[in-house]
Amino acid sequence: MVDLDRRVTAGDVAAAAGVSLATVDRVLNSRPGVRAVTVKAVQDAVERLGFRKDVFAANLARSRQYRFRFLLPRLPQNSFMQSVRREVDMGALRGLDERIAISIGEYAAFDPVDLARCLIACRHDGTMGVAAVAVDAPEVRDAIARLAADGIAVLTLVSDVTPSRRARFIGPDNVAAGRVAGTLLGRFLGPRQGHVLTVAGRMTLRDHAERRLGLAQVIERDFPNLSLLPVAEGLDDGAVTEPIVAKALREMPDLVGIYSLGAGNRGIAAALEAAGRSRTVVTIGHELTPFMREALLSGTFDAAINQDPSDEVRRAVRTLKALADGCDDFHPDPIRIDIYLKDNLP
Repeated sequence: MVDLDRRVTAGDVAAAAGVSLATVDRVLNSRPGVRAVTVKAVQDAVERLGFRKDVFAANLARSRQYRFRFLLPRLPQNSFMQSVRREVDMGALRGLDERIAISIGEYAAFDPVDLARCLIACRHDGTMGVAAVAVDAPEVRDAIARLAADGIAVLTLVSDVTPSRRARFIGPDNVAAGRVAGTLLGRFLGPRQGHVLTVAGRMTLRDHAERRLGLAQVIERDFPNLSLLPVAEGLDDGAVTEPIVAKALREMPDLVGIYSLGAGNRGIAAALEAAGRSRTVVTIGHELTPFMREALLSGTFDAAINQDPSDEVRRAVRTLKALADGCDDFHPDPIRIDIYLKDNLP
């Protein structure tokens, strides 16, 4: 029986779960190689005993503090990016227990030169690891290489840069997400013939480029009744996307589908509603923002493909810490994508 007058230790957890101390350590630090039933046994013991891992004390004993920086695009009108920022702020609070200091830097959206400048600035300010929502450009690849040469790990978050010396990518399989969008469009439209418009923020964002690739693969393979129009770049801004979509609706009576690769969805919805075609044009978007929820319920958008920003930020922090600790074999799984219709909104 555990003495309630003393602090519960990892050894107590190991004894209660019937496993070794090494196994407890692997579970507490989310390391792979432990069976699901064993993970559950350890987690149950942790909860039952009220164990709290004192990582702060362990790091204090070795005078270790982690300094990580997140670089995010300056997009105040982008609900998804604002949710990523909130999750980073929450991660900074959670990290205090483990002596993890997290700061946020912003760069001009879609600007590879400004992002490269922000990356280079991390070389001499004590930053141990960086997570950046990336722009796929030579300037960014060069900056990442310079940080890697200095021993500073760089993760790409949400949108990747390849080829590059970034350590890991934290995000979904965006080609697969584009294929899902293509299948949804094709199935929803059935035998109808016509054009499909894709609206990107900028095609220098690799996640948008990969989604468009996945879309094209499925449409060309499975739905010959549909034709893809050239990509329209809306800068993830509703004020930009609205006239783009309005023009396409005016000029193309056979426009039957829209795939929004990023943000700016308020403008797309406004154009569809103004043209009286929100029920006849099948529209697929990304991220279950408050506005997207409204658009699904109203029927203006038919489906949303979602990624979880809280999961992405947690994995990014965990990966940065593992790399800073020398665990080079730590590879997080891709972020799961979820499909939401108005009928299964959480």
